[in-house]
Amino acid sequence: MNHPVYDLVVVGGGSGGYAAARTARSLGASVAIVDHGPLGGLCILRGCMPSKTLIASSDLAQEIRESGVLGVHAGSPRIDFPAIMRRKADVIKGFADDRIIDLKSFPLYQGLARFVAPNRVAVGDDVELEAKRFVIATGSVVAPPFVAGLADTGYIDSDEALVLDHIPASLIVLGGGYVATELGQFYARMGASTTMLLRAPHVLSGEDDDVGDALTRYLREEGIRVETGALPVRAERDGALKSVTFSRGGVEERVDAEEIFYALGRLPNVAGLDLETAGVAYHPVTGVDTDSSMRTSNPAIFAVGDVTGCYPLVHVAIYEGEIAARNAILGTSEGTDYSLVRTHAVFTDPQVATVGATEKDLVAAGTAYLASSYPFADHGKAIAINKTKGFVKMLASPDDGRILGAAVIGAHASDLIHELIVAMHYRSTVDEFVTIPHLHPTMAEIWTYPAEDIAAQIAVRSPRLEVAAS
Repeated sequence: MNHPVYDLVVVGGGSGGYAAARTARSLGASVAIVDHGPLGGLCILRGCMPSKTLIASSDLAQEIRESGVLGVHAGSPRIDFPAIMRRKADVIKGFADDRIIDLKSFPLYQGLARFVAPNRVAVGDDVELEAKRFVIATGSVVAPPFVAGLADTGYIDSDEALVLDHIPASLIVLGGGYVATELGQFYARMGASTTMLLRAPHVLSGEDDDVGDALTRYLREEGIRVETGALPVRAERDGALKSVTFSRGGVEERVDAEEIFYALGRLPNVAGLDLETAGVAYHPVTGVDTDSSMRTSNPAIFAVGDVTGCYPLVHVAIYEGEIAARNAILGTSEGTDYSLVRTHAVFTDPQVATVGATEKDLVAAGTAYLASSYPFADHGKAIAINKTKGFVKMLASPDDGRILGAAVIGAHASDLIHELIVAMHYRSTVDEFVTIPHLHPTMAEIWTYPAEDIAAQIAVRSPRLEVAAS
């Protein structure tokens, strides 16, 4: 049996695992990567990149439909769905090929890894790798369906939604999170009559109510049927169609469609790793337990990314991978700080992006704050380019004006949020923020309005304090 020895073995070659391997190698360590394939990682193969490539096509189709407002009459767009899927496949192949080249710059073992001792993993039947340290970065898998009858009825998950060969005439989307809203809107814009069923009072239940309510309203205005407070009870077939019965307020209703899209989350990918053998504590739902240094209950083994069940975001996985690698190789205990790193975006139209604390966070913590919003419908550049949906919101301390958080729902939100990420990184106050020159007319200058409003509230010492209810 082949039995090589390394300073570090990384199990999983996605974004977090590759970041850990690259960082450890830069520190002079010998590093090997184990990946069961296909090589490339979730983001490239079945996540961020394919979904955003597809969404670019549906966004353009919607631009064409709405172009008459700008005096450009292009008619109804013709959707060439096979061409859209071919382009997506070509784009993803390019990304994956580049990542595979990067992975193969390391000793790369392709196969399922399982711990056979605290310091050894087996890869298949012929290889055992020994290492001083390990990083587990195996990502996540689609959660199994919990709706009665759904497995027998048949459905597509987020992986399959990215590779369909045709547009369903009608679609039921189970869920209201990132994946449900992004791909649900994509298929609706492709021509599928779409119904979304979600248990929460609005989509994106983790966001503040004003943000979630606004996106829910925009999806409905676009023709998507959004049923809130809807608990799926059972699924079944009815001839050529599939149906989902849901309960709301004790009353059952039923919706039929050609296809059901199950978008109710993912679970940490821990199956088959034999973590018990390595002395690594974990839970099949919440993932591998880690401390702030990304160490597991075995101090020689670290875990990063989705397998920890923390923040399922690529940039977080990369951040954690780099910290884990430094701690593993240098023997340090550098800790994580998620206050800014957990910033995220949702690529619906309009987009949603947030950084720092939400109002929900501040209320739950009993923290006093000032809030101010400004709508794109009153913003010059947004009006000029017909991108008037949504608003920006800024939250700040009533004591010193330090910016605590920000949110934006609107066009280019994923880009606009970066100005606030930088401002918060440097612990900017609203007074400091308003002194930053902003080009006119631009979308970005909209941030100056809530900043000026909060600064004025503080200046007159009559702040609108919003604190947790006593």
